[in-house]
Amino acid sequence: MTDYVELIPVNVVTGFLGSGKATLLQKLLASPKLRDTAVLVNEFGEVGLDHHLLENISEGTLLWDNGCVCCALRGDLQESLRDLFSRRELGEIPRFERVVVETSGLADPVPIAYTILAEPVIQYHFRLGNIVTTIDAVNGRNQLEQHDESLKQAAVADRLILTKTDLASVGQVNELRTELRRLNSGAIVIDPAVEDVDPRRLLTDDTYDQESRAREVDRWLEDEALTTGSASHRHGNEEHNHDRIFSFCLQYDAPLDWTAFGVWMTMLLNRHGDRVLRIKGLLNVSGVATPVLINGVQHIVHPPLHLDGWPDTNHRNRIIFIVRDLPQERIETSLAVFNALANPESAGALPPHQTSSEQTVSLNL
Repeated sequence: MTDYVELIPVNVVTGFLGSGKATLLQKLLASPKLRDTAVLVNEFGEVGLDHHLLENISEGTLLWDNGCVCCALRGDLQESLRDLFSRRELGEIPRFERVVVETSGLADPVPIAYTILAEPVIQYHFRLGNIVTTIDAVNGRNQLEQHDESLKQAAVADRLILTKTDLASVGQVNELRTELRRLNSGAIVIDPAVEDVDPRRLLTDDTYDQESRAREVDRWLEDEALTTGSASHRHGNEEHNHDRIFSFCLQYDAPLDWTAFGVWMTMLLNRHGDRVLRIKGLLNVSGVATPVLINGVQHIVHPPLHLDGWPDTNHRNRIIFIVRDLPQERIETSLAVFNALANPESAGALPPHQTSSEQTVSLNL
């Protein structure tokens, strides 16, 4: 099988109805930096192709003047990706090096990620790239409150793109940023009105791309949640629907036993995979000189990635969780118990409230 980092990345562009993902996609497609990209869209008309179209090379397939291939998404994603790859190998379409999938406004991006990561034929040729989610700065907070689809799209994203900030007040934008950091502390939040929306930053830069790996890890470690601790909180005594989804970061000084951690994570995702939306971690593994990156979406986890060296002097284990209806303390205690059982001589392996007599109970996730 092809090495994982050599597989073709599939990036998902999603966002709630009216959030501006078609506008974002149109800008991305116009860039010469995406000449080696194949795009799967639901409707050609939604992304304003008329002024950029060079030729119609087959039914449902258009070639832009920058060399980007755009195909109508028909049927299921598996069939579309298999067809794309077959036509690429036969020379019927330009040889693309990445794929962008645009979802509908009410789509849950997790089944798409699952298809890419777990479907036997697809995972032989493709891997999951970034999930890019557009958020309407004017209506975003209400949509997060009222629509589970919007909430899920934001929670699993790697990139959160604020749209319509020119129509929103400074207060609205700041409140939305705060809420998005609470929901998803591991994602980069970008405002195209004031920040760079280079396609490489959105689509190419990820931890599995050889050229951008170090850059992406540096961005990740700059996140406040990784350096200062948990990003989860509540809004006073208010109980909101979207408070059920939150992110937090666990940090451990002692190296992790890889076998014990693997057993623990398998148990966690087997039982609570529908409630663990994302896991991202930089691990200090016992007996391994360099850090190991982990990255998962619900039940499915990318193959672990060994870095060439530590990006900074902090060699602590740092793991971000984005969960729904799953208490932080439950995860923290269970993992600490596994660590203590695998490495009993490590001081401070158990959390302060945990006694050795309670270990058996805590093993039950």
